[in-house]
Amino acid sequence: MASAVSNLGDGIVRTAIPLLAITLTRDPLLVGALTSLSFLPWLLFAIPSGALVDRMDRRRAMSSANLVRAGVVTMLVAAIAIDQVSLVLLYLVTFVLGVAETVYDSASRAMLPQVVRRDQLDRANGPLSSAEVVTQAFLAAPAGSLLFAWLVIAPFVSAAVAYLLAALLILSIVGNLRPARDGRAQTGSTTIRADIREGLRWLRGHELLRGLAVIVGLVAAAETMADSLLVLYVVDTLGLPESAFGVFLVSFGVGGLLGGLAAARIAAKLGRIATLVLSSAVTGGAAIGIGLTSNVWVGAAFFGAVALSVSVFNVLSISLRQALIPEQLFGRVQGAYRTLVWGLIPIGALLGGVVARLTSVPATFVISGVLQVVLAILLWRLLRRHRLQIAAAHQPDPVPAVAS
Repeated sequence: MASAVSNLGDGIVRTAIPLLAITLTRDPLLVGALTSLSFLPWLLFAIPSGALVDRMDRRRAMSSANLVRAGVVTMLVAAIAIDQVSLVLLYLVTFVLGVAETVYDSASRAMLPQVVRRDQLDRANGPLSSAEVVTQAFLAAPAGSLLFAWLVIAPFVSAAVAYLLAALLILSIVGNLRPARDGRAQTGSTTIRADIREGLRWLRGHELLRGLAVIVGLVAAAETMADSLLVLYVVDTLGLPESAFGVFLVSFGVGGLLGGLAAARIAAKLGRIATLVLSSAVTGGAAIGIGLTSNVWVGAAFFGAVALSVSVFNVLSISLRQALIPEQLFGRVQGAYRTLVWGLIPIGALLGGVVARLTSVPATFVISGVLQVVLAILLWRLLRRHRLQIAAAHQPDPVPAVAS
């Protein structure tokens, strides 16, 4: 319940902020900068946040992050109320929300391996991913755009309330969710800096995850070239009103829901490596399709295909990391991994704005898709080289995982 309510707040804010931005400017570079700033914290703070999460009760980390998000959205509500909204303020709010997200996501991802066996991670991550998509796409996105069309301030008030409620619900969870620590950590003889170095060392020495981080980071950057311009594509290319933006995102919800629920079954039938590579290639192909159409229904279908393939890929890649990374190191290594992956996303968002200025928004989608297809080939070569390690990682645990 806490996760669903928090995702509801996320989805409303992510829908409403771009809509608020395009009331101030239609410049694709300035609009794309919002996406860049939302991911920049992963480049700057993912590793320190992961180290922090590896030192504290993960419930407290998640609750504190939601309280920060509630506070910063409330600040935006006040600015709207007194008609003092600016792009600079939207950039600031987006950045702070991103910083809080590094803590919240690191803690929530680290919790799952504490209570789920390695061979069950795909099945556990699938429903979680689907629940996130259902909340954000089916509920939050339409609600965010419709509330915005009704009253500009309404979606932001709703998001602030959702974050506050989620923080309270998280604190009500019973049990000890502190991470397992080695003897030095338990006696407090290590520092945050030493913990960070340990996580970086572990990732640097792991050829599979290191290579995966680089390739997935490039894929994410290419994908964000187009995604950062989605609001302009929907409103200007497809000709939909701003109030329909969130409704259009329902197609993403349909695809994401199906992908999250089907990921484990598809991997069991086709194999984990084939599924990861195929889903990456489909994402690129669908992006090309989006750029080549101005038909609302065709665009929505391609957008749904993007969501389905991204959801499948995310479920399997998250499960792979959870299976490979030691539980006591998970926050730090996950932080380092996401620094590499999500740190490239701001570059992709800014590059998308530049390309759109030089060409057009639809052309940017096509270029993004071509790059993703090329990167899918590199992904296949990496995963094929480490196929035995990938298969071994998902063997059953000697004993079932339990909360520490």
